Amino acid sequence: MITLVKSKLKTFVGGIHPVEDGKSLTKDRKEVLAPLPKIVYLLMSQHIGAPCKPIVKKGDYVTKGQLVGESQGFISANVHASISGKVTDIVSWPHPVTGIKSPSVIIERTDEDSWTEGTNVETDIDLISSDEIKQRIQSAGVVGLGGATFPTHVKLTLPKDRPIDTVVMNGAECEPYLTCDYRLMLDRSREIIQGLKLIMKCIGCKKAHIGIEANKEDIYTLFRDILSDEPDIKVDLMEVKYPQGAEHQLIKALLNREFKPTQLPLEVGAIVINVGTAFAVYEAVKFKRPLIQRIVTVTGNGVENPQNFLVRLGTPIKHLLEEARVVSNIDKIIFGGPMMGIAQGNIDTAVTIKGTGGILAFKGTQQRNSHACIRCGRCIDSCPYGLNPSILSIQSEAKEFNLALENNVMECKECGCCTYICPAKRPIVHLIKFAKAEIAKQKAQKATPVERK
Repeated sequence: MITLVKSKLKTFVGGIHPVEDGKSLTKDRKEVLAPLPKIVYLLMSQHIGAPCKPIVKKGDYVTKGQLVGESQGFISANVHASISGKVTDIVSWPHPVTGIKSPSVIIERTDEDSWTEGTNVETDIDLISSDEIKQRIQSAGVVGLGGATFPTHVKLTLPKDRPIDTVVMNGAECEPYLTCDYRLMLDRSREIIQGLKLIMKCIGCKKAHIGIEANKEDIYTLFRDILSDEPDIKVDLMEVKYPQGAEHQLIKALLNREFKPTQLPLEVGAIVINVGTAFAVYEAVKFKRPLIQRIVTVTGNGVENPQNFLVRLGTPIKHLLEEARVVSNIDKIIFGGPMMGIAQGNIDTAVTIKGTGGILAFKGTQQRNSHACIRCGRCIDSCPYGLNPSILSIQSEAKEFNLALENNVMECKECGCCTYICPAKRPIVHLIKFAKAEIAKQKAQKATPVERK
């Protein structure tokens, strides 16, 4: 048994620890295969970057794993059929996070569920080259599964003048209620570690750090035992604190390196990957399996049977809520975790995408009545980026966007610590989001035609 000494746990300055993290609802629920949906809605924009171009048409028959959306440009990611069936339409469909409509391929399932030709083929990964690793990751449409959805092959394409000495793997899962990563680490630990090694081989990196929060002592012990003979891959135990899983906070906690919020981790010789991403890399390289499914935590006091479902991408969340036995009097559905997730206004159109880690259903939620800032300074203490959220929210509310810029509003990562801790219940993050959107709009209006392109 490991004795946890709080003073020795890795951490960072700032952050919060929610009183009720809700993880006990699903922590011990093993992965359950969600029943295949009758219809999936495959958005062509499930990643950061340029949307895919649909390469199928209405009436086409597709098989599981077949490419249906081809990446456009360098920062983009392929989309594949998550079920076998007939393409019934290609329409604009609302993105569950941004709300912006995206071209989407709608597939109606048939009884067949076999992989398309050329996929699900086992490979000897000991013989594969670094270039082939990256090519398979790109072909499979793998993106960051911690929520950011940045195309993984792009992250692994490094500038020659920015050598990487350490890969940091995020096993924190600091968002309350979510346990999809926990279950994956518990049940697929060796595959995750193989995925990490493939990433290290791909970029020629010899060292790695795996960060595990102290509320996952069993995972820490499991990973440490598996890697006991591999000194170049270190497993670190971190303090339970949000947002411990964010890139800046992970790198500070594990490597004691700091960089500006507007900079990328490669500025300090590191890259960060999520455990789910590492598993997807393993699947893509070892078996040529495109990213068509993932574990999604469906939980909250609004469902009678909270679960960690293995879900095909494009599945309507209404289908999953029904499987978790949603109650009739829910009043809030959140896509993602409660800190950075997005409340859904219409669950009939919301579908799972690559970045979907959780679907939360709540009943009896209370309306937050905000008041004027009382200048307590709690938001400043909790901000992991050293900003002054109070001032930023006031300037944003007053539409003083130039002043907000002077106070580094664009460095805010919208983690929500300030809103959570605020005794006046001010919608600080919403106001900052508003300011950033308006600043971007003004910048676009001032841009020349060439710059707009």
